[in-house]
Amino acid sequence: MFSSSILLQILACALYNNWWPMLSALMYVLVPMPCLFFGGGSTQFLISRDGGGWIDAAKFLTGASSIGSLAIPIILRHADLINTGAMFIEFTSFFIFVMTVLCFHRASLDDDW
Repeated sequence: MFSSSILLQILACALYNNWWPMLSALMYVLVPMPCLFFGGGSTQFLISRDGGGWIDAAKFLTGASSIGSLAIPIILRHADLINTGAMFIEFTSFFIFVMTVLCFHRASLDDDW
């Protein structure tokens, strides 16, 4: 699923001969970083009510980078740097990426693995 998301990301650039949409791929790299640095590589802390300075910072950074993944194509389209088709391909890529993260989160919650 993740590789198809990256494929759509590249297609959004290649089909319209404009590589500005690749800017949102940077956000795909930033989304898992708070989990790696503050959550110990686990997504368990995202659904817990336990707080603390670092845990709250990790939740905020995860949310901010997720929203940034949607905001970058919208901003690029508003500035007329990308076409509407490229923006919708970016949204599809983001949707597949989110489904990949949710599947990973669900699999990490199961103790049978």
